[in-house]
Amino acid sequence: MTVSVSPALLAPAAVLVLWTLIVLFWMAFVRFSAFKTANIDLAKTPPGGRGQDLEGVLPAKVNWPAHNYAHLVEQPTLFYAAIILLALMGQDTSTNIMAAWAYVALRVLHSLWQITANIIMIRFGIFLLSTIALLILALNAVRAVFA
Repeated sequence: MTVSVSPALLAPAAVLVLWTLIVLFWMAFVRFSAFKTANIDLAKTPPGGRGQDLEGVLPAKVNWPAHNYAHLVEQPTLFYAAIILLALMGQDTSTNIMAAWAYVALRVLHSLWQITANIIMIRFGIFLLSTIALLILALNAVRAVFA
């Protein structure tokens, strides 16, 4: 069986994957720059260190990209699953495509906000809106599966 999948529905997922990698490199750049400023020599650190160990060692703003990267590998996994389900079911409707792009745009905005300003109430509002877009996709995926 050959399944024809619409690129229009998969494109937002591909963009979010790319954005996640951009944030990963952003995090690395910020952290390694901060290591120099804080006189941290990675060659002299004991083995087994984790990113979480840098909380309280580096300034909070330096850790914001890492926090956002963690967020980008949490809830968006549900987004990817919903997109794959919808794509496999041929549900590349304008509603699903718009909801997918809305989710990705809001997650990028969430990233930029968290990494730069990080005012929690505004960040939460952006997160809530993106979650609503994800809920639309999830509900449509359930409808498609049980239709």
